[in-house]
Amino acid sequence: MQTIKDAIVVTGAAGFIGSYLVGYLNDNGYKDIIIVDDFSRADKAINLEERKFSHKVERDEFFQWVEANKIPIGFVFHIGARTDTTEFDYEIHRKLNVEYSQKIWKLCTGRNIPLVYASSAATYGAGELGYNDDHEVVEKLQPLNPYGVSKNEFDKWALRQSSHPPVWYGLKFFNVYGPFEYHKGRMASVIWHSFNQVKNSGEVKLFKSHRPDFKDGEQLRDFIYVKDVVKVCFWLMAHQPASGLYNLGTGKARKFADLVGATFSAMGLPANIRFIDMPEDIREKYQYFTEANMKKLRDAGYTELFYGLEEGIRDYVQQFLMKRFPPIFT
Repeated sequence: MQTIKDAIVVTGAAGFIGSYLVGYLNDNGYKDIIIVDDFSRADKAINLEERKFSHKVERDEFFQWVEANKIPIGFVFHIGARTDTTEFDYEIHRKLNVEYSQKIWKLCTGRNIPLVYASSAATYGAGELGYNDDHEVVEKLQPLNPYGVSKNEFDKWALRQSSHPPVWYGLKFFNVYGPFEYHKGRMASVIWHSFNQVKNSGEVKLFKSHRPDFKDGEQLRDFIYVKDVVKVCFWLMAHQPASGLYNLGTGKARKFADLVGATFSAMGLPANIRFIDMPEDIREKYQYFTEANMKKLRDAGYTELFYGLEEGIRDYVQQFLMKRFPPIFT
């Protein structure tokens, strides 16, 4: 097991997964952390409360700051990204998800720093080629939106490089949910939106299916709790198996109706779902099924069990959402 003695960089540190990762690193004894993000958003400041770190650096100033300060870096978690799947201006995604990631890669390569970066299950598109994290399939994937395209473009670029960090891992995150996502707006998990809809109206709206092979509410996704995501990130830093792309889901697809039912149950209420039309701007770009093939990570030696959907939602709703945002009926 590797012990990192130099500073750890976390980009996207004020965001959902990044802030949770900083907390998990703290819990495991790491305080010398360089957090990197666009810190101008006041609604994300709460994510860093009680987090311990040594330096706070604006995203656009990071590379200049690293060069000027010469601080030894032992590991980089590049979690920061533009994650809005409904943003169709590819230039926005290209700048942050491709070009910035290339700079991170080159920094880690030049300084011999191990790297974990955030890829996405959005790279798989409609799943025509399955959900296997084999490198051979990456060039053939057809993502459904500019976000997925940008993530796949960087994956393709990384695999083509002859120079690379000493070890590197591109994690294809599936549908992550959990604490500290409330600033994400439309991109927050269905659990977060369901919780708030129940508070406000007593019902949850779900998209109707616009495909004959899926009934309403039976669209399937691989939902993974953020607690499992950061455990895998930490395990990769500590054990450093073979480099490459790795899926990060539970390996078990679940229905959206199950997810909403579990949210109602965690709140002590009977399910009340109303189905609405899916917005036309995303209707042709919508993934109806995702399910991570987790064989590569398991074969690499990761043995921890993942939270089941009902267990994860119960923990998230009861231990975080209902305590921080208590409904008026409790």
